[in-house]
Amino acid sequence: MPELPEVETTRRGITPHLEGRRIRAITAQVAKLRQPLDVSALNRLRGHTITRVERRGKHLVLHADQTELALHIHLGMSGALRIVPADSPRKKHDHVTITLENGQELRLHDPRRFGAVVWAPDENSGMAAKLLGGLGMEPLDGTFDAAAFHQRLKKRRAPIKQVLLAGDVVVGVGNIYVSEALFHAGLHPAVPACRVSRPRADRLHAAIRQVLARAVEQGGSTLRDFAAIDGHAGHFQLEAAVYGREGQPCRACGTPIRRIAQGQRSTWFCPACQKR
Repeated sequence: MPELPEVETTRRGITPHLEGRRIRAITAQVAKLRQPLDVSALNRLRGHTITRVERRGKHLVLHADQTELALHIHLGMSGALRIVPADSPRKKHDHVTITLENGQELRLHDPRRFGAVVWAPDENSGMAAKLLGGLGMEPLDGTFDAAAFHQRLKKRRAPIKQVLLAGDVVVGVGNIYVSEALFHAGLHPAVPACRVSRPRADRLHAAIRQVLARAVEQGGSTLRDFAAIDGHAGHFQLEAAVYGREGQPCRACGTPIRRIAQGQRSTWFCPACQKR
């Protein structure tokens, strides 16, 4: 699934092509992705200019020149966005097309159909509220406060790895990035979140920011089929310290990396460097 670094990479790629461009039409080649595609609602943006492209967690929000108009896009498990000339042949699994007046199109390519494209008047109503409601703090902006982060962890008894994956404390920290951040913070993935002290929470807070920022620099991670809008793969997975490295020596101490299952997800960690 594209996580925060992959979605941010996508946002940065599409923004120069979209901002200031007028929408000619929005079409769908299937009736349903994760939710039904309401083409008539989507075309409320027809004739309007895209003023800015924002990211909230793993969601992209295209704002129009009337503040009550916005298009929300989620890439789901396998979605990717491409900017192409309007006369380009349509590929299989190109399910939603936004045609711009400059002769370009934004196409959502989503083989597994777990993505979403919905219109909503604002973040607090309709499907936008369902998609964005309950999301945690944004880790790459000024709202990600270390003290608030620690206070939220103190209220959770579940293992720290699963609390971070849930997305209601901090958003967008997917499986690869949680494993890496916990390693850099020296935290065992099974320690209960409520037992993480303030100093350790501060280290984890810094590690989350550093890991995600580095992943954005590397264009995200391509574990299966993610690619940026130019078709290039992400490279962060190539420098992972623990993720996917079961049995290989820890880059810090040489101890073999271990893998355990947590909530039906694999977790990689160094048993020497990461303490309970």
